[in-house]
Amino acid sequence: MGSPPTHDGRVDVATLFRRTVAVWQRTLAGVQADQWSHPTPCTEWDVRALVNHVVGEECWVGPLLAGRTIAEVGSRFDGDVLGDDPVGRGEDLARASVIAVDAALIDGLRVHLSYGDEEAGEYLLQVATDHLIHGWDLAAATGQDRAMQPDLLEQVAEWFAGREEMYRSGGAIGPRAPMTGDPHTDLLAAFGRDAAWRAPTAHVSENV
Repeated sequence: MGSPPTHDGRVDVATLFRRTVAVWQRTLAGVQADQWSHPTPCTEWDVRALVNHVVGEECWVGPLLAGRTIAEVGSRFDGDVLGDDPVGRGEDLARASVIAVDAALIDGLRVHLSYGDEEAGEYLLQVATDHLIHGWDLAAATGQDRAMQPDLLEQVAEWFAGREEMYRSGGAIGPRAPMTGDPHTDLLAAFGRDAAWRAPTAHVSENV
C-alpha cells in the first residue's frame, strides 16, 4: 500500500521509489529480443549494459537497508547480474528491492554507502532517480513511450537541483545540455541528456 501524498502533493520517499521502479519494470518488459545490443543515450552502454547497471543497483537495496556494509557484501554484485533471462532477472530484483523498502523503517535509518554513512531516505532518492532517468534512457533506446510522469519528474528535479554539480564534479553525469524552460527537457538536460535523442537509424525499432 502506498502512502498518501503530503500536503504539498509530494509523495513520501518509499512511494516515490515504488512508483519509479514500477515505471522501470514496464519499460524493461517492453525490451524486444533483438534490442539488447542497441545503443542508448548513455554512450558507453548498450541496452543490456544499461539494464545491468540499474538491476545491479537494485541488488544492493536489500543488503544496505538491512545494515550491511560495502565490505560485507563484497564483490557478489560485480559484473553481469542478468544471466540468460535479463527481463526475468530484472523483474525479480525490482520486486525484491520494493519488498525491502516496504519492510524497512526508513525514518531515522542510515545506510553504509561507498562515500560514508547516509540517510536511507536520501539513498532511496538516489536509486529512484536512477530508475526514472535510466528508464527514460531505456525507453528512448527501445522505441517506447519516454514521457515521464509529471509529479515524479517534479519531485526528482527539485531533489536533484541541489546535487547536480556534485554529481557532475564526480563524473556521474556529463555537461549540462541547453535548458529550454520545459520541465521534461530541462531535467534531462541537467543529467546531460538531449530530450530529442534518437537511436541511429540502423537500430530504430519502434514498439507498438
